[in-house]
Amino acid sequence: MKGRVQIERVGSAVLRDNFLGDPHLRDVVVYLPPGYGEDRKARYPVLYFLPGFTGTPLRSINSSPWQENIVERLDRLVVSGRALPCLFVIPDCFTRYGGSQYVDSVGTGRYEEHIVGELVPYIDSKFATRAGRDHRAVMGKSSGGFGTLWLASRHPGVFAHAACHSGDMLFETCYGRDVGPCVNQLEAYGGRFERFVAEFNRAPARKRGDFPHEAINMAGMSSCYSPDPRSRLGFELPFDERTGELRQAVWRRWLAYDPVRWASARAAALKSLSTLFFDCGRKDEFYLHLGARVLARELKRLGVRHRCEEHGFGHMNMADRYDVSLPLLTRAASK
Repeated sequence: MKGRVQIERVGSAVLRDNFLGDPHLRDVVVYLPPGYGEDRKARYPVLYFLPGFTGTPLRSINSSPWQENIVERLDRLVVSGRALPCLFVIPDCFTRYGGSQYVDSVGTGRYEEHIVGELVPYIDSKFATRAGRDHRAVMGKSSGGFGTLWLASRHPGVFAHAACHSGDMLFETCYGRDVGPCVNQLEAYGGRFERFVAEFNRAPARKRGDFPHEAINMAGMSSCYSPDPRSRLGFELPFDERTGELRQAVWRRWLAYDPVRWASARAAALKSLSTLFFDCGRKDEFYLHLGARVLARELKRLGVRHRCEEHGFGHMNMADRYDVSLPLLTRAASK
């Protein structure tokens, strides 16, 4: 790499004493482009990258002999001239159950406020940034893609540019598919989600395969979308543990977060964005391309300028698509 990476230990007042007991001190990755600091007058736009569910900043920059991590990819694009120099920030919004969806929730913590109210000012105060919405972008994949749309639509005064890859949307398709498998998985825990959560929380260490994916996903999403600190679980499940039938009142709480549902109410904010890009693969294992199609149709109806693309990859192997979004965002945020 021609640029460099440094780890910032950031303390958060709004994450202190969160419901799950997750740390309020967070390690944030900051990529500095080649030549940063050589010209004291030079200032740079900032891209905020939101990892997907179970992702962390340090995991995002893991070295692999077979492929680039996200900052190595950006560095290559900057050095080649395809992308323009920028700061690249990866927040840490991991929770006990795998992620925060980048929303404020009494069941997880105030992660939306942490990014917008704490991290953005911290980065602008410490680094040579071009502060202001026109020079600030947010991007992410999967849950990070959802978070991108959420933050950009709720804080257009902070972010003028957004790129969502394979973001969570059309919840009945992307999350509804987990209900049946989750009910079956609960048989190993006496049919009780509470017992699953207790065993998950007691485990001294967890690795892929130790616990069923769909059940973990349901715990993570429920703690974000339907928290209930008064309950033993800390959240309400959107389905019956025995039959899988949707609990409509809880499900409506989930749908309030679905981008295809709230797009109309936030049309003015979405129209104010200078860049709104999203894509998804036609082979996406979670069928998120279907939600992207619905969102594109809704945005067209609302008259919101956007760029929506489909590609031939699946959910797990789409990293080459960052070669599209990173040049797009760096150039837009550099104007």
